[in-house]
Amino acid sequence: MKIGMCMFLWTTHIGPEHEPLLASIKEVGFDGVEIPVFEGTPEHYRDTAAMLDRIGLERTAVSAMGDPDMNLISGDAATRKAGLEFMDWAFDCTAALGATQISGPLHSTLGAFSGEGPSKAEIGHFIETQRQLGDLAASRGVVVGLEALNRFECYLVNTMDALCGHVRKINHPNITAMYDTFHANIEETDPIGALTRNADVISHIHISENDRGVPGRGNIPWADTFKAIEQTGYNDWLTIESFGRGLPDLAAATKVWRDFADSPEQVYREGYVHIRACMEKAGLNTQYFF
Repeated sequence: MKIGMCMFLWTTHIGPEHEPLLASIKEVGFDGVEIPVFEGTPEHYRDTAAMLDRIGLERTAVSAMGDPDMNLISGDAATRKAGLEFMDWAFDCTAALGATQISGPLHSTLGAFSGEGPSKAEIGHFIETQRQLGDLAASRGVVVGLEALNRFECYLVNTMDALCGHVRKINHPNITAMYDTFHANIEETDPIGALTRNADVISHIHISENDRGVPGRGNIPWADTFKAIEQTGYNDWLTIESFGRGLPDLAAATKVWRDFADSPEQVYREGYVHIRACMEKAGLNTQYFF
């Protein structure tokens, strides 16, 4: 088991100026960080990898598509092609970063709505494009962790059962699912059951409080969540995802209009302590990892 910190709390573009922050995250005890992949070149991500290696942090990647002109479920073939090209670039950057996992809502355009639920044609495009993405990801040694988002951010897949049902139909070893406690708290009638029922295809977990603030301060059923993690045998990343108002575009996309902590430092320091305490109570150990 490894504990990570998503860098969305500060930036969508990591650079040398973030080295002191990354060193602080390492000092707290984190095993690694989740690096946003939204812009730049593979060379930039190789430089970031070298910086992380110096600090001693492992890494995963995270991304999303906010441009309707590269929607992977669009009825327009050129639009889907643009989405595939974006993801092809993202896989190149993820590999250059030295990461083997990229997660996020990498199935459709974030925040774009049709006014109704997903159509049969959109589901068909979803399955088709993900199989293509699976092949592209496999060629770089990368696994994709698709994320189910709440109904206010996405209409394609809102629940883990819906997402994981499609992942099983896609049936590609490099296309998996991600479980996010924030979204599950909104959409699932049984968040714990949604995790345990779908553990066979879950490759990544985001630890996110119900208000996206400091883990442990809200109403997520943490004890039950960590017990379920222990019982399913999950043995991968537990990554804190939190958001603030520091990045206006990201704050707007995630509907963050107020601060959820006194400082970002409070989020990662208290969040790490919270995760370790929950792991110990559930009988989990950070020392083993396949």
